[in-house]
Amino acid sequence: MRTTLSVIMTTICGSAGLLPVAWAQAVPTASKTYQISAFGAGTGTYTGLAGGKNAGITAGVDLGIRSYFNLYPSIEIRGTYPFFKGNIGSVKNLLGGIQVAKHYGNLHPYLDIMIGRGEINYANGGYPNPEGTFQYLQSASTVISPGIGVDYTITRSFAVKADLQLQHYSTPVTTSGSFYAKPITIGVVYRLHFDRFGSR
Repeated sequence: MRTTLSVIMTTICGSAGLLPVAWAQAVPTASKTYQISAFGAGTGTYTGLAGGKNAGITAGVDLGIRSYFNLYPSIEIRGTYPFFKGNIGSVKNLLGGIQVAKHYGNLHPYLDIMIGRGEINYANGGYPNPEGTFQYLQSASTVISPGIGVDYTITRSFAVKADLQLQHYSTPVTTSGSFYAKPITIGVVYRLHFDRFGSR
């Protein structure tokens, strides 16, 4: 599981830069309906487990589709990987879902809901279950992640992003069987414009 998530995260980070160009070359006529954007960001996470904290990176790709009633829906894939893992435990995940934004000039606030797979790695030789009968080094979980955020346009192609998620993880080490991680993400968005390739 650890190896698989690491490989996927590496792929996402590379795709964040390469996917927009590949899409534009393959489907230049989609510019009137679709928009591709990619983002890279720093993420600080309150894990929700015994006061633990992580710091890492988040990268993702969004496919925006036709607007409806001045709302701008998109499909998003994102992944988060911790570099500072803290002394309790660290969380990493790969998520996909729907985002809906509203545009107020340069300010684009949004709501999103995502689901995916996450991994919890427990520090200091593991974390005990509530009964104290077993020490866990790692556990995997389905992650459900509603969130809010805002993109602020700086130039035609670049924006800055601030994002807050509330992520539900299942775990065998708490009495409730779960915890809620709260990642805060700040980063940069690159938007691809298809007219650069001769179509609009």
